[in-house]
Amino acid sequence: MADDCFAHPRLAAIYDPLDPDRSDLDAYLQMAEEFEARRVLDIGCGTGVFALLLADRRTEVVGVDPARASIEVARAKRGSERVRWICGDATDLPPLQVDLATMTANVAQAIADPQTWQKALRGAREALRPGGHLVFETRNPARRAWEEWNRESSYRVTEIPRVGLVESWVQLMEVSRPLVTFRQIYRFGGDGQVLTSDSTLRFRERDEVERDLDAHGYVVDDVRDAPDRPGKEFVFLARRP
Repeated sequence: MADDCFAHPRLAAIYDPLDPDRSDLDAYLQMAEEFEARRVLDIGCGTGVFALLLADRRTEVVGVDPARASIEVARAKRGSERVRWICGDATDLPPLQVDLATMTANVAQAIADPQTWQKALRGAREALRPGGHLVFETRNPARRAWEEWNRESSYRVTEIPRVGLVESWVQLMEVSRPLVTFRQIYRFGGDGQVLTSDSTLRFRERDEVERDLDAHGYVVDDVRDAPDRPGKEFVFLARRP
């Protein structure tokens, strides 16, 4: 099940305006070029930002996400006809042979259930051609990112066209390592409606991820730093032999 920030139609519609800086995707675009990827599977594509950036570069893209509201936002965007959109997840994909599969931002950590995570790794591998790469990021647990997930650090007011003012902030709910649960709160100035979205992320250690990848037949070619958050994340580059 997708979190409400992606699955609720009103929240999916404001996801992009609330997070307009997607410079974190630059590294993924560079890796697509590095691997000369012509066919890409974007797992957890959300509102389609990365998939459409790839499509702009004449890349054949499949975007998959379990949140239908987010897929509908993606389909309404200019150029969306160049992407194949699938409402679902990596555990049940049609036959594919892609050069690169990606899980950007929180996607890998949001697959918190261990069995679903194993199935996702297996599904991604089956979608890759031999020699194709799976690339994803996950936060370094030692940096304890959740300590900054509070109203004081996250509160903001955003003016959104055709919506009005939206207040938003984050509230930490529970830390039960490796799981961390937080709540996102949204207050719409136009009608006063308050909506919330609860999310749970799994903070995996680097060696745990490497073992999981090895168990599913991947070769870990590299573990890089995230350029936009140096020292805070692991970026895994795994290859299907």
